[in-house]
Amino acid sequence: MKVIFRLGAGIVVLLALAAVLAPWIAPHGPNEQDVLARLQAPVAAHWLGTDNFGRDVLSRILFGLRTLFAVSATSVLGALLVGGTLGVSAAWLGAWMDRAIMRIVDVMLAFPIILLAIGIIAMLGPGASSAAAAIGIAYVPIFARMLRGPALQLRQMLYVEAARAVGAGTPRILLRYLLPNLASVILVQASLSLSTAILVEASLSFLGLGTQPPTPSLGRMLAESRNFLTLSPWAAIFSGLAILLASLGFNLLGDGLSEQLDPRLRGT
Repeated sequence: MKVIFRLGAGIVVLLALAAVLAPWIAPHGPNEQDVLARLQAPVAAHWLGTDNFGRDVLSRILFGLRTLFAVSATSVLGALLVGGTLGVSAAWLGAWMDRAIMRIVDVMLAFPIILLAIGIIAMLGPGASSAAAAIGIAYVPIFARMLRGPALQLRQMLYVEAARAVGAGTPRILLRYLLPNLASVILVQASLSLSTAILVEASLSFLGLGTQPPTPSLGRMLAESRNFLTLSPWAAIFSGLAILLASLGFNLLGDGLSEQLDPRLRGT
């Protein structure tokens, strides 16, 4: 349905613009403290209130969105490049190469994403770059498995056989015939993966394994504000809503893209 696609795209574009324009639209610095205004409710000077250090919640959310999108997008893009290459290579090469790659993918899929990410961060150390690498590695088998099936079907299509018959090389066939026909699968899976990657990044930051202070992080904002819920719940409420909207936006965008790009679902 076009409504779902437009709603998801609208949420994603709005939050992305807010993140990009954060240095210009944030009313205060993300780490600027006003000790006399600690744990303050929303007022004219601080639209979404302040946290336990007197920092403006709205400003920290805007800058936290930058971190959230940067880590999530980097991890999903890396997973797409590596996992997609593995999946398409397994489908194209076949035989023992296909079996070897898919068995490695099966082993990685046996681990829950969050546990696999925590294990990788335990080796790399906490930080935004480590979180991006951990999430990306955890998502590699998802893209590999997702793209292998359609690539197997496309490999057997008549126009691919015709391209082989006229002497087209493997790079030309992959770039001209396979990848354009895999674009819809890639777009949908990337959007849905971004939705869950946002939740994983927020979870890692909440546990203290993701983005480290003083860089603003929505997950860390939740962790820091949980001890002050009875005094001032605003930081927890609004940072949680920001995570919810970001994840919901990409989820709706992925569902909308799936319906728009799949002729069987179009018009239902």
